[in-house]
Amino acid sequence: MLGGCATRPVNPAITQVDPGTGYRYLVYEQRLGEKENLLVLAFSGGGTRAAAFSYGVLEALRRIEVVGPKGKVRLLDHVDIITGVSGGSFTALAYGLYGEKLFDFYETAFLKRNVEGEIIGRVLNPVNWGALWSPGWGRSETAAELYDEILFHGATYADLARSGGPFVVATATDIATGTRLGFNQGVFDILCSDLDAVPLSRAAAASSAVPFALSPVTINNYGGSCHFQLPPFLRVFSNPATAPRPAARVMAQIHDLQSYAQGDKPYIHLVDGGLSDNLGMRAVLEVLEEIEALSMLGQPTPLDHVRRMVIVIVNSLSTPKTNWDQSERPPGDITLLIKATGVPIDHYSYDSVETLRDIIANWQKMRRLRDSAAFKANTDPAIAALLRTPDIDLYAIDVSFSALKDAEERAYLNNLPTSFVLPPEAVDRLRAAAGKIILDSPDFQRLLKDTGAHIVDAPGSASADDN
Repeated sequence: MLGGCATRPVNPAITQVDPGTGYRYLVYEQRLGEKENLLVLAFSGGGTRAAAFSYGVLEALRRIEVVGPKGKVRLLDHVDIITGVSGGSFTALAYGLYGEKLFDFYETAFLKRNVEGEIIGRVLNPVNWGALWSPGWGRSETAAELYDEILFHGATYADLARSGGPFVVATATDIATGTRLGFNQGVFDILCSDLDAVPLSRAAAASSAVPFALSPVTINNYGGSCHFQLPPFLRVFSNPATAPRPAARVMAQIHDLQSYAQGDKPYIHLVDGGLSDNLGMRAVLEVLEEIEALSMLGQPTPLDHVRRMVIVIVNSLSTPKTNWDQSERPPGDITLLIKATGVPIDHYSYDSVETLRDIIANWQKMRRLRDSAAFKANTDPAIAALLRTPDIDLYAIDVSFSALKDAEERAYLNNLPTSFVLPPEAVDRLRAAAGKIILDSPDFQRLLKDTGAHIVDAPGSASADDN
C-alpha cells in the first residue's frame, strides 16, 4: 500500500471555443431573459466561519419577503449571481447545485462537521500515504475526495449548469503569477479546456487550498490550441495604449489571463482564492469598470438592460485578539508568516468595498449633473457624451461583523478562528447575525425606499417586526 500511487483528475481539452455553450454567464443570461434587476452575492473566505455566515445570508434572504410593484416576492428567488472564495465557495457552489434542498442538510453535512479533523485523519492514515507521496496527488486532492463524499456527491459543472440555480463563480489563485482564476467557461476557453467535466469538489478544494496547510490543486492548460478570441465587448480593453478608462483592473486581468494562451504554461497550480480576492469582489468591480468605460464610448455592454444592481458583500473577516504587545518576545516564525499573509488580504478587502462605494457615489453624482436643467441647457453635446455613465442604480449591502450593533456579539464573532471546524453554537450565532445585519443595512433600507417595497415577513428578527 505504501508503494501505491494516485493520479489527479485531469480537466479535458477542447479544440474549438463555442461561446454559445458551457457554464458561462452569457448562456445563463439567455435562459433568464433580459432582467432589469440584478442581485449579486459575494461570499468571502474564512473557512467554516465564512461558510456559515454566507449560509446565514441565504437563510435571511429566504425568510425576507417584500411587497413591491409586482407583488410579494422572496428575495432569495431573485439572486442571479454568487461569487465565492475559499470557505464561501462551498456555500455558493452547494446552493447553486441544490437550491432549496440545501436547507435540509447543509447544517449537519458540512457546517457542524469537523471537516478539518477528517482531512487530517485521512492525511495521517497509512492507507493514503502512497497516494500522498505520488507527484500527481496532494493533501488538497485528499480534501476534494472528502468534499465530494459529504457535500457534492460526484457533481460536475455540467450538473451545476442543469440545476437552474444562480450563476456561481468560485475563485482560486495561480500561485506562480498571483492571477485570479474564476471557475467559469469564459476563463476555461482561454485554457482550451472543458469546464463541464470538472468536479465541483475540485473547484472548492482549489478555492480553499490555504498554503502550507493544503497543497496546490493542479490543472492542465492547453492554451493556444482552440482558436480562442476575446469576446467583442472586451477587445477594446486588450491594448493598454488605446483602452478607454477606467479600465485598470480589466486590462490587468485580461493581460494575466491571455498569458495562458501562449502555450508555454502547461500546468497551473491553484491555491486559496483569498490571496487574490478575499471578498469575491474583484470580478464585480471589473464588470462595473467595463460597462462604465463602454458607456463613455457610447458602445453597447452586456448589461444594458439592467436598471438596478444590488451587491450583497458578505465579509467574514475576523480580527482575533493577540497578546503579542504584552511580551518582549515576538511571535514565532510560522505565526508571523500566517499573520503577514493575512494583513494585506484584510486591507485589500477593505479597499474593494470602498472602491465599490466610490463607484456608486460617482455614478450618482454624474447622473444628478446630467439631469440638471442648467447642464442640459448650457453643455455642448460632445462634452456631455464624455460624461456618460451607465443608467444603473447601484446598492452595496455590506454584511460584516463591524456592522453588528451588539458589541458583545460583535466581539464574539471577531474572535472566531479561520478553520474548517467551529462549535455548533458559533455556527448558529453566525447564521443569526447575518439576518440582523442585512435588515439594519442603510443600503438595504434605501433599496426598499427606492423600489416602493416593504417587508411583509422576516421571522425571528425584531427589525422585521418593526417594519
